[in-house]
Amino acid sequence: MKKCLFSLLLILPLLAQAEAQPKKKLDTPAFDEAVARQVVSASIQRFPLAEDVSIEDAIDSMKLRANQLNFKLVADLPLSEQVKAMGEEARYMRILAFCDALIAKKMVEYNLIFAGFLPCRIAVVEDAQGKGWLVTMNMDMMLHAVDLPDDLKPLAQKVRDNIYSIIDAGVNGDL
Repeated sequence: MKKCLFSLLLILPLLAQAEAQPKKKLDTPAFDEAVARQVVSASIQRFPLAEDVSIEDAIDSMKLRANQLNFKLVADLPLSEQVKAMGEEARYMRILAFCDALIAKKMVEYNLIFAGFLPCRIAVVEDAQGKGWLVTMNMDMMLHAVDLPDDLKPLAQKVRDNIYSIIDAGVNGDL
């Protein structure tokens, strides 16, 4: 018991000193809300599914196209199913994530900013009217986020072109 009290007496000043140290805050830049809204709006693209394309046909078409392009489906997040499992109703909401791991590795090695864009996500959502949509990042904004060296530009363009091809297959139900 005495050993515990003695240890506590030794540790208490250290704990007090640690608490007195200022906590490191995240270094987040200030921003103008109007500009932030514009940037966010411009960074996202929305594509309505063709009238005769169901959400499941769009998903199957995207998976097939990704496979043809050798882009791997690395994540499939059925968010609306999770919401339903938690006892609430939800419109369809599912996130598919595609990636070429070798290209991703090269991009992140060049600049860590690209890690924030990985993997390429395509949200499949249903709006309030029951219409299906595909939502993704504006790939051209990603492409121009940093100056790329000549050896990485074609790889970034390949990612952009493949993601848009996957989306096109989903929008049109190209099985």
